[in-house]
Amino acid sequence: MSPSEVDTVQSPVQRRAGHPVGLFLSELSVTFRRLRTYALLAAYAAVPVLLGVVIYLFASPGDHGGPNFIGSVVLNGVFLVFVSLFFLLPLFLPVGVAVVAGDSLAGEAHQGTLRYLLVAPAGRARLLFAKLLAVLVFCLAAALTVYLVAVAVGAILFPRGEVPSISGVSLSYGEGLWRGLLAAGYVAASLTGLAAIGVFVSSLVETPLAAMATTVAVPLVSQILDAVPQIEVIHAYLPTHYWLTLADLLRDPIYADNMLTGLVVQLVYVLIFGSAAYARMTTRDVA
Repeated sequence: MSPSEVDTVQSPVQRRAGHPVGLFLSELSVTFRRLRTYALLAAYAAVPVLLGVVIYLFASPGDHGGPNFIGSVVLNGVFLVFVSLFFLLPLFLPVGVAVVAGDSLAGEAHQGTLRYLLVAPAGRARLLFAKLLAVLVFCLAAALTVYLVAVAVGAILFPRGEVPSISGVSLSYGEGLWRGLLAAGYVAASLTGLAAIGVFVSSLVETPLAAMATTVAVPLVSQILDAVPQIEVIHAYLPTHYWLTLADLLRDPIYADNMLTGLVVQLVYVLIFGSAAYARMTTRDVA
């Protein structure tokens, strides 16, 4: 790399590093300027559209032949939010998080720019925090994309009246939309543990593909283990165990115990793997 190229790499980082939020905005800009980010968000947006059209064309109350949750979409468009999140959460949303988180440090190392970021005035802790926070913003953007598209498609194709709850009590349409938004927020929060794992794995390797593949494997293995009754004792500690408890938002009143426990589990994963990533960053040889 020529001296002029080094200056080109260093200057933007050093200019922003002195401001408390400058580095975070820089990382956020890097994440959301990439074509793959838009491709992932477009793929997430396509799922509610596809589900909505298929259900509209082929399903009707009572003879849908599938889970009641899916058939409920024909009763009220708000259910499309929950159905879309249920379909995306086990695999497709984790894949996007793995791509963004896995590339966060390994991608910089692979391109040879990580050394300049580490020597910038921001410091390693702020750099790591900025990258992790940028991944968390992507989690939120992905969940909100699904929510907004599902609400729009549901409002166009399906009724917008009262929302029947699991408890048998009808909710207003506005209350249903609010609970759908809470579901999107819960999904985004449920992905934070995986995001921290992905950033940690990214700090271990210099190949983005290896970090992405390893991160993708985490929720898959977790869900497999969660399905094995002989090891039920560890199920509550798996990162994916409480992911689908968002259905409790459709109860009246909302049953929040499982979701709160799930959020605590995610926080523990963030603290453990965030600390591990920092320990790795402080000892990383970037020469």
